Amino acid sequence: MARTFIHGGTVVSATGSQPLDVLVEDETIVAVLQPGSTALGADLTASADRVLDATGRYVIPGGVDGHTHMQMPFGGTEASDTFETGTRAAAWGGTTTIIDFVVQKPGERVQDTLAAWHAKAAGQCAIDYGFHQIIGQVDDESLKGMGELVAEGVTSFKLFMAYPGVFYSTDGQILRAMQSAAELGALMMMHAENGIAIDVLVEQALARGQTAPYFHGTTRPWQLEEEATHRAIMLAELTGVPLYVVHVSAKQALAQIAAARDAGRNVFGETCPQYLYLSLEDQLGAAGFEGAKWVCSTPLRSKAEGHQDELWRYLRTGDVTTVGTDHCPFCMKDQKELGLGDFSKIPNGIGGVEHRMDLMFQGVRSGRISPERWVEVCCTTPARMFGMYPRKGVISPGADADIVIYDPNGHTSIGLGKTHHMNMDYSAYEGFEIDGHVDTVLSRGRVVVDGGYHGHPGHGRFVKRDLAQNLI
Repeated sequence: MARTFIHGGTVVSATGSQPLDVLVEDETIVAVLQPGSTALGADLTASADRVLDATGRYVIPGGVDGHTHMQMPFGGTEASDTFETGTRAAAWGGTTTIIDFVVQKPGERVQDTLAAWHAKAAGQCAIDYGFHQIIGQVDDESLKGMGELVAEGVTSFKLFMAYPGVFYSTDGQILRAMQSAAELGALMMMHAENGIAIDVLVEQALARGQTAPYFHGTTRPWQLEEEATHRAIMLAELTGVPLYVVHVSAKQALAQIAAARDAGRNVFGETCPQYLYLSLEDQLGAAGFEGAKWVCSTPLRSKAEGHQDELWRYLRTGDVTTVGTDHCPFCMKDQKELGLGDFSKIPNGIGGVEHRMDLMFQGVRSGRISPERWVEVCCTTPARMFGMYPRKGVISPGADADIVIYDPNGHTSIGLGKTHHMNMDYSAYEGFEIDGHVDTVLSRGRVVVDGGYHGHPGHGRFVKRDLAQNLI
């Protein structure tokens, strides 16, 4: 039995912070102790196989990123991070669990697509992982298959109101899928943009010769995100299914979510660091084709319209439930360049699985959120939202020993040649300076980061998830 003792640090949880020591045996946290406690022996440092001194630093649960797309096929190419490279980068950034999206395309069985994603991930992951299921073809067979997936620990399903001809579901199909999910007690996830109207705006922009990446943003206006979000909420209310709206970028869409939550509905909103820090003007509007680096959907919003500040406010009030990354990386060369001369052909996605914990901690340093809220939205609530608590997302006896020692007085420089381990030829956060640093990362008791990388493919295990644990 391997014993690890972490002492001298401040354990930060979603409910408070205090000086505590943590004892780990093999893969599990077995005790959380007051400093100097002799309840388990007079000198735990002497009896431990490994002693980690966390003096002056935070001890937090490993991050849970509930929204990633490793090796995802999209737009004639595939996301550049494999499960191996993507989970390694996640570990570097203090994330110890990801939940990736299985993609069903028309003509495929959901059971077969899940098996294909298991094959992609098995033996490759440095950290633990689970799956959501994208329903790309709502029919009797897919709806029946949802029940089989729930039994296998895939308890959340995603639909798209965007991308006609690719993932798009009609309102009738959405209604049927929500009814099936409600019967199962499963969570329905929604990409909420009015894809039919967006396609018209895209066609009109290209006809005017507006082909630059900037117009990706202007042809996906906030009105079409707000409208789709409201429609999804109404359909969820009708069917009684819990609704989780992914990658919310518009303040008006979040206002719809906040109103639903105020009315006591099981409606949850996720945002991502790119919508808190990046903008239509500064990134998508970069000179030439440079803005392609930041093409994602929902798009980056206008700073002048105040979306970023409002999203931070909703994060503070609790109307933003979690922060994921929507990590879907593409290189500029040979991938983003597919959209040269036509923004609609640029693969949609930003890489950020490595930087979420740091970027959100910068919000702590700037006074936008508390350390406890940081842990809540990045670790604890994602674990509860996706049926992994208290195994994940908490420093508590019986939990997996997914632990990060974080230095609030450290410093991290983001960019190529600095802090960048994702399989990409650029960084969406090039030049960002973070007032904090991930020092040590444990995944199920194993040190995977500590002054260098010590993880390996195959350490990560599939997490069979329960139903959502924070419903009304």
